[in-house]
Amino acid sequence: MFRFIHSSDLHLGKRFGSFSGDLPGRLREARHGVIGRLAQHARDHGADTILLAGDTFDTETPAPDIRRQALAAMRDHAPIRWVILPGNHDSLQATQLWSTLKAEAPANVVLASEPAAIHLSAGAVLLPAPCTTRRPGRDMSAWMDGAATPEGALRIGLAHGAIRDFSEEGASSDVIAPDRAARAGLDYLALGDWHGPLAVDPRTRYSGAPEPDRFKHQRPGEALLVSIAGRSALPEVTSLATASFDWQMRELHLLDSDDPLQALDALLPESRQRRQTLLRLVVTGRSRLPSRTAMLEAVALAAPDFAFIELDDAGLAMDCEAGDLDLIDRAGALREAAEALLAEAGDDGLSAGEREIARAALARLFSYAQAVAS
Repeated sequence: MFRFIHSSDLHLGKRFGSFSGDLPGRLREARHGVIGRLAQHARDHGADTILLAGDTFDTETPAPDIRRQALAAMRDHAPIRWVILPGNHDSLQATQLWSTLKAEAPANVVLASEPAAIHLSAGAVLLPAPCTTRRPGRDMSAWMDGAATPEGALRIGLAHGAIRDFSEEGASSDVIAPDRAARAGLDYLALGDWHGPLAVDPRTRYSGAPEPDRFKHQRPGEALLVSIAGRSALPEVTSLATASFDWQMRELHLLDSDDPLQALDALLPESRQRRQTLLRLVVTGRSRLPSRTAMLEAVALAAPDFAFIELDDAGLAMDCEAGDLDLIDRAGALREAAEALLAEAGDDGLSAGEREIARAALARLFSYAQAVAS
């Protein structure tokens, strides 16, 4: 039985520039912490090798502290062996990075920087496909088909890239053949690049990013424990939790008769989970102005409990009656402003962004008016 951990896309040093305050620093530190969590999983499950299938670093020029602290953390977890594959973010085109890594890497860190067999054990051989550039222009895994390995040895592939082309310009030449494992007689093909875990076939998998960096995949960060009993045996694959932050996207659909505050309270994560949660809340349906305003205030009140919270209520239609505007003012400049904002919020001639600004402004005006009245 040969057992190893498959991970990828650590993106060490990612800046997270779209966030503010101390959150970018916390997210960067969480990515560094993945190294220790992967090592602990390896010890717990009797695995002596961790395969990193590309994009260990977020850029081709990671800061010296990012690079050296990562290598030091890996060294501290010896005798666990780390195999680092160049990905599209940290490709071999960054010659300075890889020459520096070669000079600084401790003995238990293997740089899979050449398409050449690496012997992992007496009965297991790794066939890596390092990315030569950000877009190599060819399927770098093709060499595996003819790679010679000792008879009876496990053939494990390691590659980084897409197995399909998402552009509208036709097939790309650097897309990895989805049947590469079958073509090359691989017992397992460990892939990186896709940030969500994905099983292509029983022998080909993306591990996903161990620490998510977006709301897209709706899965917690994880790595894969892979156990292979021998040639021709199907790999046994187990998901291992690795993330310290939880990126969630939750949807809330409201009807006029719904109590938005009650619905929101039922939807939000428990208080003890919120500090490590980034939440994108998508609200759709219909709501009257007072209810919508109360919901906005409730979200604003809860926001400091979370690492980050984002409200998308562009799909929430706002119903407004004369009595609702009376709560702002019955006449005068405020009433005129409220009526103008209401008209803009429902004007299909305006862009979605302009209508959303009008809705938000009307809700803010309503909130101010209620605060003054109380």
